[in-house]
Amino acid sequence: MTEPTQSRESGQPGIHGAEGTRGAEGTDPQRLYRAAQLYYEEGATQAQVAEHLQVSRPSISRMLSEARAQGIVEIRVHRPGSEDLDGLGEELRQRLGLKSVHLAAGDQSHQLGPGLAPQTRQALAAEGLRAGDVLLLASGETIYALAQQRLGTFPGVVVAPTVGGQAEPDPWHQTNEAVRAFTAASGGYPHYLFAPSMPSAALLKALQDDPGFRQIMDDWATAKVALMGIGAPALTRSSMAQSVPKDHPSLIRSVGDVCLAFFDQNGEEVAFPGKERMVRISGDTLRAVPSRIAVAVGTHKAPSIIAGAGADWFNVLITDETTARAVLASA
Repeated sequence: MTEPTQSRESGQPGIHGAEGTRGAEGTDPQRLYRAAQLYYEEGATQAQVAEHLQVSRPSISRMLSEARAQGIVEIRVHRPGSEDLDGLGEELRQRLGLKSVHLAAGDQSHQLGPGLAPQTRQALAAEGLRAGDVLLLASGETIYALAQQRLGTFPGVVVAPTVGGQAEPDPWHQTNEAVRAFTAASGGYPHYLFAPSMPSAALLKALQDDPGFRQIMDDWATAKVALMGIGAPALTRSSMAQSVPKDHPSLIRSVGDVCLAFFDQNGEEVAFPGKERMVRISGDTLRAVPSRIAVAVGTHKAPSIIAGAGADWFNVLITDETTARAVLASA
């Protein structure tokens, strides 16, 4: 968009001043210019412009259209590109109320590892992890793909899983495999969790006395950073931990999950058979981790991202441009 073609009047009051109703509301070039200036240049909402000019809000919409028709405002449409990413990321950050957003250009849904590795590397570097700090890794295809990329150098950093998954057939649901891949590619000291995602009651009781399991629980309680994916709505997923009853009514209404905590459109956890036996970091413990970095791409995950951010499941988001625009459109 170029500058409005009409020269600015001298002595114009600021946005909070009133300009009365001089001239015909919808045709006076000075008022059209002022409406356009407030809306496009000063960032006022249509409601604020209407209050300022003492007209109705529908009138402002018509005035802005008339300003374009008269050439007072010229709008140019540019194909989205990397030069737009900073502004798009900041808009998404503000809309979701996050600490930071890291965007990859275009659509990275078909190259999760290499496509999102630079942004993940940047997000982890910002945390300044040092020897003795704990970094948690979740399960899922996105985190498994990223774990195989070089995401930095983490000597002495403890890397631990957030959920069990020892008996899962898919490697991306075996969180020990994600931990092993991460430390092989980027360094760190692995802590492994030798437990299924949903053990029997007897095995769960036995785990409580296992020193290795107690160490993992200490890792959860003291972690500085968690790196996790955001699952899509249960019914849309082709891959899920085999212990999760995907067709249970509660999970049917879920819109996503983080660390096997399935949540509804309000971000509230949903109950399902066996939930109390799940081996995973609890919701309260996860939310206490200072930096909770979520990675998700795909327009179908827009509701998952919105609900998860609104319920504070994560405070840093890594995604791509296509997904960001879908989230903003849905939000």
